[in-house]
Amino acid sequence: MRQHRSFRFQEQFGSGPGLGPGSGTCLMKVEGIAPNFIKSIYKASAALYRTDPWKRLCPGHIFGVRVGKDTDWSGKKQPFPCVQFVGGDGGDIGFHMFRSQSDAKKMTGSRETVQVPNVELLRVTYEREALMFPSNRKMIKSLSLEVSGSDRFPVIDVARCTSSGSLRFRHPSSEELRFVYAFMKAIALVHPLLREDKEGGPKWSRLMHFEPFIETVDVQWPQEMAKGYDLVAVTISHPPGQAYEERASATASSTPTKYAELSKEESFVDIRVYLNGSLKQCAACEKEIHSEQALSCGRCRAVVYCSSVCQKQHTKETHKSMCGLYKAMMEREEELEMNIFMFACDADQPCKWLESLGIHQKGMWRRRCSCYSHCPFGLLPVKGGLWDAWGGLDDEEFPRDSSFQHHVRDGTSSPILLSGWSEYYNLRSLPLSSPVADILSHPLTVYYILTTLNISSKNLLQKGKEVIVHYLGPEGELDWMPAFAEVGHLLNGLGNVQIVMVGSEVPTNLSGTTSGIGGRVRVNLVRGVYQEEASYLPPPHVIVALNCGLDSYANWGGALNSIKSMAVPAFFTDQSELSCANAKQALRSAGLHITHPVTPNPFRSPVKHHEPSSNLPSYSNAMEIPAIHPYQSVFPSHLIYPYHLVPENYVHWTETPESHIFSADIPGVRKEDIKVEVEDSVYLIIRTERIEEESTEQPSSRTFMRKFRLPGRVDIERISAGYEDGVLTVTVPRSLRRAFFIEPADVPERLEGV
Repeated sequence: MRQHRSFRFQEQFGSGPGLGPGSGTCLMKVEGIAPNFIKSIYKASAALYRTDPWKRLCPGHIFGVRVGKDTDWSGKKQPFPCVQFVGGDGGDIGFHMFRSQSDAKKMTGSRETVQVPNVELLRVTYEREALMFPSNRKMIKSLSLEVSGSDRFPVIDVARCTSSGSLRFRHPSSEELRFVYAFMKAIALVHPLLREDKEGGPKWSRLMHFEPFIETVDVQWPQEMAKGYDLVAVTISHPPGQAYEERASATASSTPTKYAELSKEESFVDIRVYLNGSLKQCAACEKEIHSEQALSCGRCRAVVYCSSVCQKQHTKETHKSMCGLYKAMMEREEELEMNIFMFACDADQPCKWLESLGIHQKGMWRRRCSCYSHCPFGLLPVKGGLWDAWGGLDDEEFPRDSSFQHHVRDGTSSPILLSGWSEYYNLRSLPLSSPVADILSHPLTVYYILTTLNISSKNLLQKGKEVIVHYLGPEGELDWMPAFAEVGHLLNGLGNVQIVMVGSEVPTNLSGTTSGIGGRVRVNLVRGVYQEEASYLPPPHVIVALNCGLDSYANWGGALNSIKSMAVPAFFTDQSELSCANAKQALRSAGLHITHPVTPNPFRSPVKHHEPSSNLPSYSNAMEIPAIHPYQSVFPSHLIYPYHLVPENYVHWTETPESHIFSADIPGVRKEDIKVEVEDSVYLIIRTERIEEESTEQPSSRTFMRKFRLPGRVDIERISAGYEDGVLTVTVPRSLRRAFFIEPADVPERLEGV
């Protein structure tokens, strides 16, 4: 008997970290739990398993996790704020959740989990169905629970080590299971964003080290788990923060305030700040000081003070709770810097910066300093042509008013897809010493949203149709119309864009006017607040707000409510990570859903700005926030593939309670050329096969193939496929699997219910 049990243990767990075989716990025995609750847990577990975190993560990687507010949980504290993944280097595949970071470190041995008396942890272990206890096998069969991988299912229990060296197990509570669900949904999104720190850690260590990381994402509670609100903010950090606090005014679904506690020896270190003789402002007393006299916090180096007295007072009253967050933001400054350019990219003193480039008080650059602040937006005196608009730059240093004649694919033109400034500068043959990226950041961010981030607008443009954009809160852009002509040139002869700019800064005498910028871009100007004007405007396909300052203007509340009622994808940018964090709170409070982490905008301005009392990195259109109505599904490519253009034929995989949905953006392909197959009842294959005709086109120009392992327990006989507006959608219903073959040419153009 002992030999059989030992063999079973080795087969199931190997010899790596773990606490032994399954304890026999079954979620059906948890008090007050509903079948749909269990199904949601298993779906989230399967989704996490598909992302394979164990490929990079080991027990030595400890994560901090925070779900909602402390007051949301029993005892007014987070149930299991520390997590480690086990099994990546051998042993049982799963993860352990601990009551504290101290417990996590005590139980993490060099080769196996250490049993520490009176320490309790929650563990999720992926076990093979054949080796599970009968009660769990019966539950899986009766509820048709989703499989993780090909043959594994999660087993969840809570273990406590006794002083005698034995283990005691219990069923998790429904509250603990809610916490596990939120963690699994969040970590599946953010762990791929971890970046390896090749310089960190000892060189002899085999453990992969990661750069410091902290990110907050929204998780939508299933109906059976919601308690008064649909969304919860989940914060994942690595390594775990020393401490966390939250603002008293935070709502149930708002982002908690993150910080790392200051140590006493670091609290009052004075660091001199030198910023080219500019004026700064003390964060405590608001006194203006020269930068050579300024001090900053010795730990985060983000906040400016006039004296150590102000520093100590401000740290004690306010800064202490934010220092860790500011430190993390300062450490990420390199991510925002753009080192490809060959002109000065620091505009701490805008007038001097413009003078160094020979463009001060010239053309569109007059909006880049305060010298023309007396002149209303949109009413700068205009003289001359494009050369004057760009401030008299050399002819080769600004984009010409011309199309891209030679950018043709398969004999036809299509909108040019761009991934960043390097590609654009090469396309326009601009030298990297040209500063035009600072102004072009606005029009090219809009173009990037329309052609890369939002699938529906991209498809409309590729079909030669018009896309309507509601552009909220324009200011300096009202004087940059010549730069927006570049949007029309990049469309490359296909499609049109109508930009409706709405805001209180639109001059009264320009409100209601329409300007044609080139042949494919029209700009309508409307003075007023969006919530009052929206019903009179043409319905938008996309809404954008650049450098939005959501936390700075009170009238955003009504505008966000209008956006929510329209159920239209909306994209926001702001100048710093801190302002984006505040903007996320405003969006959540309005009921808009942010499904992915905020990341840098590839078309942000390369020119760094400085706030009077802060050293935090700040750039125009620095970071993007996609916000959507809670019941929509939008998957911004730049969040899945940060900093790079998403592959044109990227396949999105989404899940509903009834089915798995695969969608691929493949415009320009005939429906009869698409094949969807199931191979060996295991793999789903999507591919295009061009039928040879008299055309001279190359068959390989629009061909591709994608192959996926099918999720467990799906009904192959009821798989359906549809192709509409350049998007192929394959719906795989949940149930049992059998072999089947689909010919998309035999299905209707539009699938009802997909």
